[in-house]
Amino acid sequence: MRNSTRSNVDPFIVMDVMEAARQAEEAGRRIIHMEVGQPGTGAPEQARAALARALESDPLGYTVSLGLPALRRRIARMYGERHGLDLSPDRVIVTSGSSAGFLLAFTALFDTGDRVGIGAPGYPSYRQILKALALVPVDIPTRVENRYQLVPGDITPDLAGVMVASPANPTGTMLGREALSALVGAAHQAGAGFISDEIYHGLEYEQKAVSALEVSDDLYVINSFSKYYSMTGWRVGWMVVPEDHVRVLERIAQNLFICAPHASQVAALASFDCDAELQANLAVYAANRKLMMEGLPKAGFTRIAPPDGAFYVYADVSDLTQDSRVFAAEILEQAGVAVTPGLDFDPVRGGTTLRFSYARSTADIAEGLDRLARFMAARG
Repeated sequence: MRNSTRSNVDPFIVMDVMEAARQAEEAGRRIIHMEVGQPGTGAPEQARAALARALESDPLGYTVSLGLPALRRRIARMYGERHGLDLSPDRVIVTSGSSAGFLLAFTALFDTGDRVGIGAPGYPSYRQILKALALVPVDIPTRVENRYQLVPGDITPDLAGVMVASPANPTGTMLGREALSALVGAAHQAGAGFISDEIYHGLEYEQKAVSALEVSDDLYVINSFSKYYSMTGWRVGWMVVPEDHVRVLERIAQNLFICAPHASQVAALASFDCDAELQANLAVYAANRKLMMEGLPKAGFTRIAPPDGAFYVYADVSDLTQDSRVFAAEILEQAGVAVTPGLDFDPVRGGTTLRFSYARSTADIAEGLDRLARFMAARG
């Protein structure tokens, strides 16, 4: 049976690294995981308790496609608490994780063959989802002097849309209000749709992340309960869109997904009442970040992007290798530390970069850094 040309997407390399790490663990080795972008903690305790109660009294069938009204109201309220915004719950759409948000956004905004700009390095699934939808991802090389973020001059008239992330994966860098406003303005001037990936909001260290909704209503924001709320496997997220786009997205969501998982929505709603636990998780990431910023240069990884948020460090290793995939395999085999090759995030320049995640326990991060230091010393 034939395959479509749209199905010809690249593998997600980090998943291959995870599989290699799993095989090593199955063989009896202890592996330190610095490859995977997910919290080492589970869903908040009160969120799990709320779901347990619901399971006793509710069949948890379909919800309406836009999501539980109580959850949509609570998400809107959060924007008032964190960003000082008076956001209508009618603009909030609950999704099956941010991945469904990307599918919905790209389907609603763009036509076959449209060109959509994404910064490189950037989250690889943007590129692959665009390809699968017969759209054209346009990798825009970002520069270290711009903190690996797009700048207004990168937005050209041939783009139907542009996607940004702040805090970003894989770099952890953020856009300030002025920089974000300038990007949104440049997109509007070029007639391009603007999508802001904000799934790492809440994971910030020295300054607060700015939401694109603070500078404009004429754009899409995508967020998720996966990262700050520590609910990766629950597959629940949300979008905020202009009011006149809600019905369009509702029709698409009804047909593609019916609704986000009801059980996950129940837990997500309760997670808003778990701030103490979530802030404790953030304190662990902050401690890990400090260890990484001290330990990686000592080990020999000296060219790193300043991680303002998320839980990643992106390192230029061009002085150590020209093939990050082979280098990552060498680190896994000899040091027992799983890291992600930069080719996932930048197909052109990623052969000379690595991403290190510090989302696990502080003890794991300390051990991983010690292993990396010994590996690099032995390597010479």
